[in-house]
Amino acid sequence: MHSSSHRLGFAGLFAATVAFGQDAAFNPLQYVDQLIGSRNGGNIFPGASLPYGMAKAVADTSSGSNQGGFTLDGTPVTGFSALHDSGTGGSPSLGNFPLFPYASCPEDDINQCAFPKPTRQAFGSFSESNVVARPGYFGITLNSGIGAEMTTTHHTALFRFTFPATSGNASHPLILQDLTDLSDSRQDNGTVSVDPETGRITGNARFRSSFSQGLYVAYFCTDFSGNPILDNGIFVDSRASTDVKDLTVSRGINQGPLPGGAFVRFESADTPVLARVGLSFLSSEQACSNAEAEIPDYDFESVEKAASDAWSEKLSPIVVSTGGGVEQDLLTNFYSGIYRTMVNPQNYTGENPLWDSGEPYFDSFYCLWDSFRSQIPFLTITDPSSVAQMLRSLIDTYRQEGWLPDCRMTFSKGYTQGGSNADVVLADGLLKGIVDGIDWDTGYEAVIKDAEVEPFDWSSEGRGGLDSWKRLGYVPVQDFDYKGFGTMTRSISRTLEYSYNDFVISQMAKILNKTSDMEKYLDSSESWKNLYKSDQTSALDDGTSTGYVGFFQPKFLNETWGFQDPLWCSNIDNSTSRACSLQNNAQETFESSIWEYGFFVPHNQGDLIALYGGPSEFVRRLDYLHDTEITYIGNEPAFLTVFQYHYAGRPGLSAKRSHFYIPEYFSTTPEGLPGNDDSGAMGSFVAFSMMGLFPNPGQNVYLITPPFFESVNITSPLTGKTSIIRNVNFDPNYEAIYIQSATLDGIPYTKNWVDHSFFTEGKELVLTLGRNESTWGTSVTDLPPSVGDYVGFNGTFNARRAIRGSELRRSVNMRRASFGLY
Repeated sequence: MHSSSHRLGFAGLFAATVAFGQDAAFNPLQYVDQLIGSRNGGNIFPGASLPYGMAKAVADTSSGSNQGGFTLDGTPVTGFSALHDSGTGGSPSLGNFPLFPYASCPEDDINQCAFPKPTRQAFGSFSESNVVARPGYFGITLNSGIGAEMTTTHHTALFRFTFPATSGNASHPLILQDLTDLSDSRQDNGTVSVDPETGRITGNARFRSSFSQGLYVAYFCTDFSGNPILDNGIFVDSRASTDVKDLTVSRGINQGPLPGGAFVRFESADTPVLARVGLSFLSSEQACSNAEAEIPDYDFESVEKAASDAWSEKLSPIVVSTGGGVEQDLLTNFYSGIYRTMVNPQNYTGENPLWDSGEPYFDSFYCLWDSFRSQIPFLTITDPSSVAQMLRSLIDTYRQEGWLPDCRMTFSKGYTQGGSNADVVLADGLLKGIVDGIDWDTGYEAVIKDAEVEPFDWSSEGRGGLDSWKRLGYVPVQDFDYKGFGTMTRSISRTLEYSYNDFVISQMAKILNKTSDMEKYLDSSESWKNLYKSDQTSALDDGTSTGYVGFFQPKFLNETWGFQDPLWCSNIDNSTSRACSLQNNAQETFESSIWEYGFFVPHNQGDLIALYGGPSEFVRRLDYLHDTEITYIGNEPAFLTVFQYHYAGRPGLSAKRSHFYIPEYFSTTPEGLPGNDDSGAMGSFVAFSMMGLFPNPGQNVYLITPPFFESVNITSPLTGKTSIIRNVNFDPNYEAIYIQSATLDGIPYTKNWVDHSFFTEGKELVLTLGRNESTWGTSVTDLPPSVGDYVGFNGTFNARRAIRGSELRRSVNMRRASFGLY
């Protein structure tokens, strides 16, 4: 276990809390460490924000891993900006219009201050010990002695700059604001103006959206308080003037955009300067209006308290026992993970320049391929009202633009990584009773369009290759597709994801009483079987066989087999040149191997287990995936594989795996995430795993493992009822992690899963633990739902039976009868 000292000034901010159930004033914020993942590619946003807030204020560094703005990797600060995303990969997102303070310019000459971002970073060094991050607040002291604190409302950031004490000559602090962003993506005609009397700086610029083909315009309005203004003006490149107050600047001809912006100087370094930055995507006037309405009096402490209170309310539904010998690290890991699930997506309602429909508008779905698996399902439990707004936003985006988004940031269509995974998000919400204000008829229309109509640009919406998909039951490698266009790769992973997308549509159809659609999409959800090659082998780099036969493989249009090594794009693939993402020469699986995608049949584990030789062989293959590190827990396809032992009647092994990955790969240090957080996806994996109920998204299923705490209370914001998970014989050393028996509301319970009513009806699950696996949850009747029957349990399975052709298919009626959700 990694020790936790809250090393960056966070210790002592809140009083210690006594054991669960004994203190009504329990505040989960004491266990939030926003700096987890601020090093080693976690890419988190650690700054000040409200839940889903548009304003996100933090120090930006020059790191190559500054997608969230701030890093703790020794790189210096280049500015302080108030628009960010969190946990993304790819190029940095947002980080627009940074401020940068100087205690004074050399010889009191403004032209001797460093204005361009590459040169001013020389004045941005800092020590890790001088960083403080807590919900609603971020503070840092630079080695120059300048202190920067920041807090936010929904559309506005409030910065407080303090300067080192001076002696001798008077010092005139200068604060500049420039027209850059984190990725230096500004296009032509950035503008800025400074009011000579008040020092108000307004401006806007056009930037490139990250991970998309789009552009956006952002606007700001910055006012100052607390220190009389000496003078102000604009700067271009490394020169400044107090005579000029307005600037329009081109992109320039160099690699980065031409530096330009405005500055304000103040009378004295003895008094802090408050900088209020209003933000908008509509106009500078709207940015000013947002700032004036939200922070009229520059009261830093009041704004911070309101932000802290907002976070406390959002995290309050889950209260865990702090007793029983649980280490502080685990509490910090748990609540920090929950915190990160609510940073993105961002609520841009009222700020959408493309349409004003009166519906909520959420942005920074970055991307649903990541967040459908556990982040949004987690919010469905803890913050269903916000999920309802997100679902309304997704459906309204369909109304306005014709397609559900799969990835969306700054009003642009992001790239589609696999299937149409908004389908899963909508289905998950419908299955779990999210109805507030949602037009489910239009939502259903949208998912049907995903399944039936191919967009011209399926790189950014919908699905490609639909003619072949419908005719052949798979996406061919080197498909002939003249109706729409996208990267002609990922034929295996798209086939598997389309199959699951169709399955969740069948579940929506069931609820909405569309019987023929239910049967149609349930049938096409079995198309994954068409790419299973029963005699395909797998070998390591040295030619040694892995010992496993039967893997998915690509197929051509003429229904002959192609080939992809099952270990390509895996965590143990030693190739440094292989393309495994959205490149034109990438493989037939996305960001993962055939070995790992071989388990992605979330709706039909029964038939998959049969294909792999029965429960024992399935477990052995799943063990091999994890034990040889083929899988990488830092990428979302690994999440469900940790818990798929449940489907083979070995729920204890799921508990064993989750206790291995946490804290081995998820710790409370700046490098404590195994991969980028992907807008809270990693945080939700930690939170669900430690809570002891992991979802199979798009299904009304939560897989049961023992919580990492003596007990967990979850109060449903929808019903006000509190569900309880309680461990008997809890062991803080986590040697007794195997469920021996269970009761649900006092009645013996042997199923290894529960449905969503557990949360909404406030049920109590009591788990008696021991040091060895037991028979609990192992019988066929205890297993989660599966489209295909479970066979081969209790020694009745012929481990090597041959299955092919029509034998792979069961009738819709047989499937319906065996699947628990029907």
